Amino acid sequence: MVTRVLIADDDGVVRDVVRRYLERDGLEVSIAHDGTEALRLLGSQRIDVAVLDVMMPGPDGLSLCRSLRHRGDNGGYSVPVILLTALGEEEDRIAGLEAGADDYLTKPFSPRELALRVRSVLRRSPAPSSVLPIDIRSGDLTVSTASRAVTIGDRPVSLTNREFDLLLFFLTHTDTVFTREDLLRQVWHWDFGDLSTVTVHVKRLRSKLGERHRVQTVWGRGYMWASDRAASGRADADG
Repeated sequence: MVTRVLIADDDGVVRDVVRRYLERDGLEVSIAHDGTEALRLLGSQRIDVAVLDVMMPGPDGLSLCRSLRHRGDNGGYSVPVILLTALGEEEDRIAGLEAGADDYLTKPFSPRELALRVRSVLRRSPAPSSVLPIDIRSGDLTVSTASRAVTIGDRPVSLTNREFDLLLFFLTHTDTVFTREDLLRQVWHWDFGDLSTVTVHVKRLRSKLGERHRVQTVWGRGYMWASDRAASGRADADG
């Protein structure tokens, strides 16, 4: 199947340079000059990754990202999103992540770095045919590695690709504390980057899973997921 990337940016130079890099990597590219055109393409084509400018005219990148996440929450296909922003402040980057973006880059950026980020997001897109059909359970939480589906009891939980990867990592590395640097390397596969990326994704994951299923904060050290047996042992000790 052809892999198609949507580039939505009102800067013609950015669109052209990024398009050439992605096409050189063997990807097909659809171009949108503003948010309205991006919305039309998202509704008429199968888009595998959307690269959206935060400040473009029409529906901006944040609005489009929220719309795509809402589509996924209601049972539709949620397109992975990389946001492009000229805003370098931490709160602006966090706003993008909280809107549900899988990744972001601050302008000016290296087109080659963007191409690598696109490949990284694609590697984390659902690919049932290449994954063993294993279900992982923690209490009434069930994670299917094949379909990348998460349920709590009978209730489906909609996660972005990054959120799913983070949850799966914790469930397969229980009772171990990981720093934010550890998680950035082992889940995002970045040797360096903004640590607030990890913080925001943990926050979103906690919000979606609810109080009964939480990534625990180990103050001054990092995060961990306690296995059912460890959690039960602590409850007995507390009692």
